[in-house]
Amino acid sequence: MTITQHDAAEELVEAFALLGDWEERYRFIIDLGRRLEPLDESLKIEAHRVHGCQSTVYLVPRIQSGDPPIIDFQAQSDAAIVNGLIAILRRIYADRPAPEVLAFDAHGLLKRLGLDEHLSPTRRNGLHEMVKRIQSLARRAMESAADADARPSSC
Repeated sequence: MTITQHDAAEELVEAFALLGDWEERYRFIIDLGRRLEPLDESLKIEAHRVHGCQSTVYLVPRIQSGDPPIIDFQAQSDAAIVNGLIAILRRIYADRPAPEVLAFDAHGLLKRLGLDEHLSPTRRNGLHEMVKRIQSLARRAMESAADADARPSSC
C-alpha cells in the first residue's frame, strides 16, 4: 500500500530530526538521490528541462488519466544534491492524484526540513522551480480531465 502524502512528509521530517547536523543531512539527501531511477538520455531534451536551477535538471511527466488524473514524473540532475532533492519531491508527489499534488504545502515541508535555510539561494530557487513544474503538470492534467468530461459523447 502506498503511504499518504502526509505520512511521507512526516517520515522525512523524522529522518532529518534523527540526523545530527547538516553535514549528515546533506549526505542523507545525496544518498536518496543515488537511488533515483536514471533518466534515459533520449528524454534529456529542452522541453523537459527545468529552468531556474543552478544545475541541469530534466523532469519528465508521466500522467495517468482518470478521475482524478494521477501525477508521476521522472527527473534527474547533473548534481548529486539536486538528485536528492528530486528524490524528496518524488516521495511527496509521485503517483498522487492531481488534487493532492495541488493541495500539498511543499514550501511548508521544505521549511520544516530546514532546506529553506540550508540550501544556497540558487539551489532553493531551483527546488521551487521543480515544485512549480510539478504543480503545473497537476493543474494541466486537471484541466484536460475537465475538458474531456465537458465534451459531448458520441452515440
